[in-house]
Amino acid sequence: MSIDRIRSAALREKVMTAEQAAEFVKDGMNLAITGFTGAGYPKALPTAIANKAKAAHAKGETFSIGMVTGASTAPECDGVLAEANAVHFRSPFQSDPTLRNNINAGLTNYQDMHLSHVEQQMRQGFYGKFDIAIIEAAGITEDGKIICAMGIGHGVEAVKNADKVIIEINAALSEGLEGMHDVYAEVGLPPHRKPIPITGPFDRIGSPYLECDADKVLAIVLTNAGDRNSKFAEPDDVSKRIAAQVIDFLDHEVKAGRLPKSLLPLQSGVGNVANAVMAGLLDAPFDDLTGYTEVLQDGMLDLILAKKMKTASATALSFSPDALARFNENIEFLKDKIILRPMEISNNPEVIRRLGVIGMNSMIEADIYGNVNSTHVMGTKMMNGIGGSGDFTRNGFFSFYVSPSTAKGGAISAIVPMVSHHDHTEHDVMFIVTEQGMADLRGKAPRQRAKLIIENCSHPDYRDMLRDYYDRAEKAGGLQTPHILLEALSWHQRFVETGDMRIK
Repeated sequence: MSIDRIRSAALREKVMTAEQAAEFVKDGMNLAITGFTGAGYPKALPTAIANKAKAAHAKGETFSIGMVTGASTAPECDGVLAEANAVHFRSPFQSDPTLRNNINAGLTNYQDMHLSHVEQQMRQGFYGKFDIAIIEAAGITEDGKIICAMGIGHGVEAVKNADKVIIEINAALSEGLEGMHDVYAEVGLPPHRKPIPITGPFDRIGSPYLECDADKVLAIVLTNAGDRNSKFAEPDDVSKRIAAQVIDFLDHEVKAGRLPKSLLPLQSGVGNVANAVMAGLLDAPFDDLTGYTEVLQDGMLDLILAKKMKTASATALSFSPDALARFNENIEFLKDKIILRPMEISNNPEVIRRLGVIGMNSMIEADIYGNVNSTHVMGTKMMNGIGGSGDFTRNGFFSFYVSPSTAKGGAISAIVPMVSHHDHTEHDVMFIVTEQGMADLRGKAPRQRAKLIIENCSHPDYRDMLRDYYDRAEKAGGLQTPHILLEALSWHQRFVETGDMRIK
């Protein structure tokens, strides 16, 4: 039973229903809610808050909250609250379709930001006062310490900064999670910061537990519900071709003496293509791999279970149902192979740069000069957010951006004359990879990059259009970064008007 997960007798006295706990949440409050890429988010309380909002709205009363999470949550959290029109502000990352629609309709103000900045800005009071933190946990120790869930995210600062705390104890989580976390809470603010003492991906520098003053705990809610364990699509031909090119390149770098055979710590963004790259490493000629990432997915788990990867550090575990079963069955073996940290550590630029992390992230589009848009569709509509991709792109040893060369049945090209929204500049992006090929942008001037990206990465349906644009841009003058400004975003405008970037 969930109650048995609360080993502190004093805190057992604070157990109540989600509906009772929701009464503490008032209109206009600012909440810090744990959750990171479908893991570690509360399962029961958001629905109770959403129902409270619906009841208030039915009476003609206002009810909405500000909500800062670690990253995306799930339909049972972001989804139900968005459906109830109960969120007036949201940050820093989301992936729920209902919330996304509210953001793009202007119903919810959304701040998209680098995940490594969130906890610092909480400490500085950037978001204002947090009234309540809602934390998911696997249990509570005899002395009141919190055993974190499958994701830590910004949980440390959520507990420290909020006036009060509500904890959801989830009996669906393996009790074997105890001891897998490394909670480091001493980052501080300038000018008093000290170096984060991580020199290897699996260095432990903190405590296995999250500490919270018992007097701050308003309520404890008992749940028994799984995380958002979405099944990954089996790698298709496009994903396999992208993965093969990344792996072939890494093999080339090993043979050239620029990488050790164990590579450098790997970071992989979320999604099917990124997961396919990890799956491809199972048969690659590398051993004793390590991971230093924000989200550990199926592919990296399988590398650890196959003993191809020694250790992996992350802030959250996001598995398909089958992978979750493998994780729970092997949790004693995995306990000294996986470490979960606060996201301010997993995404910290200082540590990423020191370790030389190889970053691999997905994109919506890249332009012919290597600028990347990873957040906005047609420049105006938010997809999910920048997440941690910027943390690893700017500070990683290598930075890969991967994507199929087209989307929407070929109606959208992932390679365009100019990105419709800038997230990652040409100065930070080293490699663009599609199923068509890879462009190594290191040591190249803009005009050299343009020719590489067009010839290597664009789809044949769009290649002549890109060549034509670039050739005419060169003739128009401005030969450092040639553009025809009146046409640079015409591909996006054509899609908005006709549903297809191609000239018919």
